[in-house]
Amino acid sequence: MTLSTDRSLTPANAGYERTLVVLLFFTWGTVFLDRMAQLYLAPYFAPEFALTSQQIGMLASVLAITWALSGFFFGALSDRYGRRRVLLPAIFVFSALSIASGLARTFAELLVVRALMGAAEGPCWAVITALVEESSPAHRRGRDVGIVVSAAALVGLAVAPVISTQVAARWGWRAAFFVAGIPGTLLGVLLARIVREPDRGGRAHGGARGIQGMRDYLKLLRYRNVWLCALAAVGFMTWLFSENVFAPLYITRVAGQSGTTAGFLLGASGLGSFTLALILPGVSDRIGRKPLLMGVALLSAIVPIALQISALYAHLWLLAAIICLANGGQCMPALVLVLVPTESVPPRFAATAIGLVTLVGEVIGATAAPAIGGRLAERYGLGSPLWLSAGGAGVVFLAGMFLRETAGRKAVEKECEPALAS
Repeated sequence: MTLSTDRSLTPANAGYERTLVVLLFFTWGTVFLDRMAQLYLAPYFAPEFALTSQQIGMLASVLAITWALSGFFFGALSDRYGRRRVLLPAIFVFSALSIASGLARTFAELLVVRALMGAAEGPCWAVITALVEESSPAHRRGRDVGIVVSAAALVGLAVAPVISTQVAARWGWRAAFFVAGIPGTLLGVLLARIVREPDRGGRAHGGARGIQGMRDYLKLLRYRNVWLCALAAVGFMTWLFSENVFAPLYITRVAGQSGTTAGFLLGASGLGSFTLALILPGVSDRIGRKPLLMGVALLSAIVPIALQISALYAHLWLLAAIICLANGGQCMPALVLVLVPTESVPPRFAATAIGLVTLVGEVIGATAAPAIGGRLAERYGLGSPLWLSAGGAGVVFLAGMFLRETAGRKAVEKECEPALAS
């Protein structure tokens, strides 16, 4: 089966492409803002609920597991029934649940609300990235996906820690959750008015149903790149969540810094992640996905290691500069969760491939890693989860070594063999 990757757009469609990228940039940034806010606010609500490090890890883990399951399930539904039908309700629901997080009165209530939030946010990732991938021509696909995915770094990893900690320091952590829930509602209204269903040649409702349809989905596992991307997703999410769950606690409890200082350092790290994620996926359109992935994996391992060097805390601007320049992390999901999986399977399974790889990464990396990190922190100290984070980046590097290149028409046609041909 030969897949066409020439998605050249007319000038009118090119204008829509730009509008879509901008809107989905802010939407994905808002999704990640709401997801990550609990990590930065942990030093503020943990004393009120008398939480242990393991319980804080559980909050991240339960959101990750519901995110993973719903992302795979609703991603597959959007492949069949359309993107808008799945995306728009999900945006309004997760925005309401962010506000509800600020109303929680016990740890159990907060745990339930965050689990429901994961179920609402999971579809957003699969559908947003599939929308961008389907609406971009081949020569701009990496650039457009990189721009949208970079919003997680700018909004979720750079702006969120600063705003969340500043609001919490002045008005309390509950107010910070309320603030985080407002942008999603506004963006949902804009998306409902502007975003249209992509033309996928009738594939939105295509494909077999019932048992045969399930067999088609299972055939995705025949692709070597899908397996390797799943492994890399585990490494990426281990790196991301082990660092972001426990770095605020390490900075405040071990390094003896204030919560706002933790927000400043993590904001600097997120700013670097945004900058590199904005630029590098577009570079991969020219040099290839594989070498870029391996490079950013090694670079990103520096961040959790630098946070443990006590001498650097006497020079906060130097530490901020190091973790800013070394954080290429948000380039990793653009490659291993979106570009390589979708370029390795037939287009009608785009969101399903994203959901499948994300499912594995979330279940093992984002769910198990914070829980394991919490236990390690209880036994060996808060530095151990940061070493776990560095190890996750190493896993991404190893998976990248064995990937088949997918950038470019010939690479895509070679990879997409007729395993799923009807």
